[in-house]
Amino acid sequence: MSTPMPYIAEFIGTLILVLLGDGVVANVLLKKTKGESSGWIVITTGWGLAVAMAVYAVGRYSGGHINPAVTIGLASIGAFPWAEVPAYIISQMLGAIVGAVLVYLAYFSHWEPTSDGDAKRGVFCTAPNVRQPAANFICELIGTAMLVFGVLAITANAQHIQTPDNLDISMVFSTGIAPLIVGFLVFSIGLSLGGPTGYAINPARDLGPRIAHAILPIPGKAHSDWGYSWIPVLGPIAGGAGGAWLFVLLGM
Repeated sequence: MSTPMPYIAEFIGTLILVLLGDGVVANVLLKKTKGESSGWIVITTGWGLAVAMAVYAVGRYSGGHINPAVTIGLASIGAFPWAEVPAYIISQMLGAIVGAVLVYLAYFSHWEPTSDGDAKRGVFCTAPNVRQPAANFICELIGTAMLVFGVLAITANAQHIQTPDNLDISMVFSTGIAPLIVGFLVFSIGLSLGGPTGYAINPARDLGPRIAHAILPIPGKAHSDWGYSWIPVLGPIAGGAGGAWLFVLLGM
């Protein structure tokens, strides 16, 4: 029987991801916060750091997937057992929901009944600025393909890091530097590809907080936009598998 530690780690890692990621969105979008209206650069920086911190926290226990698209992408190329996928995804989803609830509590005094309901929903989940489902799906697919391809490339490079004296420092790179580079990768994706949809690139990151938004007693909240919700779920799943297979087919 496998240890529950990887599942606990994925729960905690995804909780950290959403707590810090949705937290920075709340700081920018909600009224009377210290970061009100500080903009997209703050949001993308916050999400990049959130990913790095989450992977640092749990990577040695579970691999730090914190994203069903990463888990499915790795499984699709034989780099992760399919038998572990359901438990990983459940753990990630539960962590995302709890992380979103913690953001709600942290900003409890800022959910003003008269403030913008769409902005309140935007703290929790993504929405496109131009609603064109096919284009929105493709954007999420491309962003997540870049994420998974980049993660695999970073991981592969970590196995071949040596000093000029042929001292193997791959372990130092893998555990000490790679999570930070993955955070920079997410930061870059947000800056470059996040404009059309808000770059969910993670089904748990979007669906978990969307569920929290639906059930939390947020005054004056808008509907949870379930008509759009399938795009930040299926787009990243397709993109994650696509990015993983591209990496394999290129022989990298």
